[in-house]
Amino acid sequence: MLLRNVFLLLLLTVAAVAPARADDGYRLWLKYDRIADAAARQQYARSAQFIASAGTSPTLQAASGELQRGLSGLLGQAVPVVGTAGSRTGGVVLRVDKQASANGQPLKSEGYRLFSEKNNLVITGRTEVAVLYGAFALLRQVQTRQSLAGVNFSSNPRIDYRLLNHWDNQNGTIERGYAGSSIWQWYQLPEGLAPRYTDYARANASIGINGVVINNVNASARYLTAEYIGKVAALAGVLRPYGQRVYLSVFWAAPKVLGGLPTADPLDPQVKQWWAAKSEELYKAIPDFGGFLVKANSEGEPGPQDYNRNHADGANMLAQSLGRHDGVVMWRAFVYKAGSGDRFKQAYEEFQPLDGKFDPKVLVQVKNGPIDFQAREPFSPLFGAMPKTPLVLEVQLTQEYLGFATHLVYLGPLIKEVLEADTYAKGAGSTVAKVVDGTVDQHALSAIAGVANIGSDRNWTGHPVGQANWYAFGRLAWDHTLSSAAIAQEWTKMTLTTEPAAVRTLTDMLVKSRNIYVRYTTPLGLHHIMGESIHFGPQPWLAKAGRPDWTAVYYHKADSIGLGFDRTATGSNALALYKPEVQKQWGNPQTCPLDYLLWFHHVGWNQRLSTGRTLWNELATRYYTGADSVLWLQKQWAQVRPQLDPALHADVTARLQTQRKEALWWRDACVLYFQTYARQPLPAPLAPPTRTLAEVKDLVNLYQLR
Repeated sequence: MLLRNVFLLLLLTVAAVAPARADDGYRLWLKYDRIADAAARQQYARSAQFIASAGTSPTLQAASGELQRGLSGLLGQAVPVVGTAGSRTGGVVLRVDKQASANGQPLKSEGYRLFSEKNNLVITGRTEVAVLYGAFALLRQVQTRQSLAGVNFSSNPRIDYRLLNHWDNQNGTIERGYAGSSIWQWYQLPEGLAPRYTDYARANASIGINGVVINNVNASARYLTAEYIGKVAALAGVLRPYGQRVYLSVFWAAPKVLGGLPTADPLDPQVKQWWAAKSEELYKAIPDFGGFLVKANSEGEPGPQDYNRNHADGANMLAQSLGRHDGVVMWRAFVYKAGSGDRFKQAYEEFQPLDGKFDPKVLVQVKNGPIDFQAREPFSPLFGAMPKTPLVLEVQLTQEYLGFATHLVYLGPLIKEVLEADTYAKGAGSTVAKVVDGTVDQHALSAIAGVANIGSDRNWTGHPVGQANWYAFGRLAWDHTLSSAAIAQEWTKMTLTTEPAAVRTLTDMLVKSRNIYVRYTTPLGLHHIMGESIHFGPQPWLAKAGRPDWTAVYYHKADSIGLGFDRTATGSNALALYKPEVQKQWGNPQTCPLDYLLWFHHVGWNQRLSTGRTLWNELATRYYTGADSVLWLQKQWAQVRPQLDPALHADVTARLQTQRKEALWWRDACVLYFQTYARQPLPAPLAPPTRTLAEVKDLVNLYQLR
């Protein structure tokens, strides 16, 4: 044992002083490279001479191991792990204390506290996973160059269930994935456990994610077979020490496909028995199995409505199948049917009447907006309209409608925008965040889900800056009061550079990037005008598809008079789904925020807006200034080149060049197309595009080739 420890310390020392290597993005924000400033290293080293952890459980070993890896790398010297601190001082002490508190209040089960005691840094919490989260918080302090002198702070998660939803399929593909194939190597499981799984679990734990739905909501019944339950159990074993439970998306008709039953009617006794038996099988293999995620009666998926039952009937049956086990059912509210009116209203119309009819173990999972993860959407009217039902906020991290892995778009501001939206459910201040975390309606359960942008690419997310979206989701899921700018700065320091000027430049880029994307793709509240099927590039002229609400013209309603979808009382009246205070904000086209204008109003081309420009001139100006803002992104990125890894800088430089080309594509396609209705020249000094509308359409058609 002594020789083993000496050898380990030697390896850590060698690793700490090894020359820098090209950054391929694999280490994410957990780089732990040696701090260049010798004085700063010495300051931190005085507080991290050893790590004391008396526990031997897998979770405490993960915590002490992460601290050893991180501190040894950052300080450039080996930091040993000892059993107990004894009389030693100047170290980090891990302590599970079932009575742990902060500011006179008991910590939550996952909450942690960091404080100084007898010249040691103590990380404590009521559970082992709380201590693990505290270990990552300490490392974050060092990585972002925060002082440890007299440190004394605590943190509790504001939302209980903080989940990533993987849209991964058992054949290795990922629906709406832009970073390679699935990281789950199903054909090698359960025997082959790739080291990448552990690194994935570490990354999740570092930002407080505590649950993983491992498969696509358009689910295959195969995941419920004994073969795949064994594979899922193997993954659960890797994630468990890092505080993460596994969940499964389930195929509603599984009792027919796997069980040979003639029906999947949720009120049929045989169907109930089948699901109860399947739940028992799952819990026998995975004692901490988290539960089910369900997409039903949407986009052709089967569901309880096939048997004249409602969503509550289906969700409650599944919840009851969990029995006494500690699991939940998350039932997605993403539903819409062809020809049933304004798609904006459909989730509300199906789910709001069911409020109060769901089992206590059921949460209804609602997308942030009423359509489908657009670059900017008003918050879904279901938030604030179902006081008796806990709602899960679902956001998308993979950039299905935001440029895939080509465009630099930081989604922290998008997530914050919906979290801070006021529903007025119980007066001013009833934000979506407070609805979701349960404080508005005092729910016992709370949850948030992010559709993962993770794949098998070496850097995990395709675009290197896409990692910031994974990071931001986790940090906001833990504490939705954090600002998107502060999170961007944190991620930048941990991932790219700590040089102050470069950090300021990069943070500014990140914070502004989403608005830049909106300006050159869907300004003023335009939405759903992207390319058919693959959802890439502009196709505002799309008028024929498998169903009307898959076209672009369904949404923008361009004609000789104006542009936009009238959702006021003179149109679809979707605005009436919101509280009166919200209706007042958005109901008058003269006062409606410009970001939502065309979501709710059909506005005349010559209508003068609050900017002083007419609708047509404002639309054209935003397309042009948005596309030109990509040049600003390029310039900012070029400025920080000396502070960044050359390979990483070159990667993003190339992507920004592509982004500029595609921004011009969006600009030209939309300006030329909408100009055929506005029949007006571009305002000075904007120069007309050098290509024709027909040429742009031909470019789009290339992406539709099979």
